[in-house]
Amino acid sequence: MADFENYGEEVVQIEREMVRKGYVLNIDWTDETQLRALAREALTHGYELVNFGSHSGTSPDRAKAEFFGLAQLMLKVMQQSAGEGIHTHGGTAWKAFGKALWDEAEDLGLVSTRSR
Repeated sequence: MADFENYGEEVVQIEREMVRKGYVLNIDWTDETQLRALAREALTHGYELVNFGSHSGTSPDRAKAEFFGLAQLMLKVMQQSAGEGIHTHGGTAWKAFGKALWDEAEDLGLVSTRSR
C-alpha cells in the first residue's frame, strides 16, 4: 500500500511558520521589491545561511536562516506533490514568496522557461 502524504496539512504548517518568521523579519507580503530581494538572497546565499549560518545568532539572523529553510521545504513539498500529480499551493505568503522565488530564479538563469 502506498504511503499517503497530507500535502495540504504540510502546506498549512510551513506557511504558518513562514508568516511567524515574516513578523520577525518585517516582511510585507504585498511588497514585490522586498520579496524579490529576499528571494534573491535565498537563492544566492540561503543555503550557506541555513547550513552554516546563525542558528545561534541574533533573532533576525536566526529567523532569516529558518525562513530560508522553510522556503527549501516549501519547494520540496511542491516538487514531491507534483510528482504525484497533485498541485500544491498555500495562501498569501506562500504564493507571494513562491512567485518571488520563481521570478528571481528566472532572472538568475536558474530556470529557462516560465512553466507555471
